[in-house]
Order: sequence, then structure tokens, then C-alpha cells
Amino acid sequence: MIKLSIAIITFNEERNIARCLESVKEIADEIVIVDSISTDQTIELAKGYGATIYRQKFLGHIEQKNLALQKCSNDIVLSLDADEALDDELRESIKFIKQNWKGDAYKINRLNNYAGQWIRHGSWYPDKKIRLLDKRKGRWKGINPHDRIELNPAAHIHSLGGNILHFSFGSIHEHIEQINKFTTIQAEAMFKEGRKTSWFDLNVKPGLYFFRDIFIRSGWRDGYYGWVIAKQSANSTYLKYAKLKALCASAS
Repeated sequence: MIKLSIAIITFNEERNIARCLESVKEIADEIVIVDSISTDQTIELAKGYGATIYRQKFLGHIEQKNLALQKCSNDIVLSLDADEALDDELRESIKFIKQNWKGDAYKINRLNNYAGQWIRHGSWYPDKKIRLLDKRKGRWKGINPHDRIELNPAAHIHSLGGNILHFSFGSIHEHIEQINKFTTIQAEAMFKEGRKTSWFDLNVKPGLYFFRDIFIRSGWRDGYYGWVIAKQSANSTYLKYAKLKALCASAS
């Protein structure tokens, strides 16, 4: 049987961390948390589940998550966000995999909760993520704050039954606040890479993404919040490129 480490990054997650850790306590051989100097009860709650805590000033989402991988003493790691939890089916799937490990990594569906409603259409489901992996075969990459696990070219990927339950936003207000924060981080990261904004990026992409999410991917089937999510996803795309354009204009 393999030994499994759980890797989580946190900052002021007292609202979420107990739910997350409660969902993994039956399968975890080790819980590693890299905390960005929380000022609430996050650390105290995590210690109650036997977590090993590392305090690290925030370096970026990708950097924090790679540090958490590095700190895990086991090679097989399940990487979660603090606002996520395992459903019963996924927990049972991982129990089975611990005794029957094969390949190098596993994709898992993520089911998002928006203002109390589970979102099952649009671009938010099935939201397949590689989260369970042999850390020797991959690491976190991407453009902050949108990270993803990238594996070695020869790595073998399988799928697991069940869902990661993602308690994303408690309200539309929370969603808009995060969009403003994240699009600033994205624009700054793209600017550092020398990226530019085109007319197409600003004026066409947002509308295309809205059409895709609502009609092609059936976001309308989630009702009111399906429309809200699609509109805010389009808005996020527009703001990212608008902020990048402003940075480029300031630099010139």
C-alpha cells in the first residue's frame, strides 16, 4: 500500500480548512500545509488534524504549491485548495488506489458550488484537474494565479471516480472581488512575459467565451447563476486584457 501526503496552501482559511481536512483524514498518511502567515484560526484548526505547518510569506500560487509538494515526505501527493473537499465516492476511489496504484497521476472531476448552488454545466463542469500524482513526475506550472500540474512527457494519466467539491464563491460579490484581484495578477504576469493585447483580445474574445459557456457548453441549464458565471467569465477575460493594455501603455 502506498503512503499518501495531502498538500494544501492556506491564508486565512478558518471558514474552510476544517471541512477540507475532515474529508481527507481517513486517507491521509501526512497532511502538509504551507501557510502565508494567516492571522485567523487557520493554523490552530489545522493542527487539530495533525497537520505539519510551514509558514511562508506568499510567493505566488504556483510557488507556494510547489513548496508544499517539496515538503511532503511521501512521493504520492493529493494537492487540494483549502476551499475544496472530497465527496464520498472520491474518498472511496482513493482508498482503492492506495492499494492498487498504477501510472503516474490521476485526473479528478471538480464540482463547483456557487452561492449555494452546485454548477453542473458551462465551463465549470466537468472541471477535470490533475490533483493526485507522483511528485517525481510533475510540478505546478502556469501563469499566476491560474496554476496547473504539468507532468513529464512520458507520464501515464488515469481518471478517478467521484468529485472534488469546490466551495468557490458564497456570493456574486465575492466572485467580482476575486476577478478584480486575479485579473490584476494575470495582467502583471503576462506583462513580465512581454505579452501584448490585441483588438481581438479586447473586443471579440469575451463575447466568444460567453457564447461558448452559455450555448455550446449549456451553461443556461444552471439557471440564473449559470448566466452570472458566463457573464463574469467574459468580464474576467476583458479585464485581464484591458489591464495588460494599460500596463503596456504606461511602460511606453
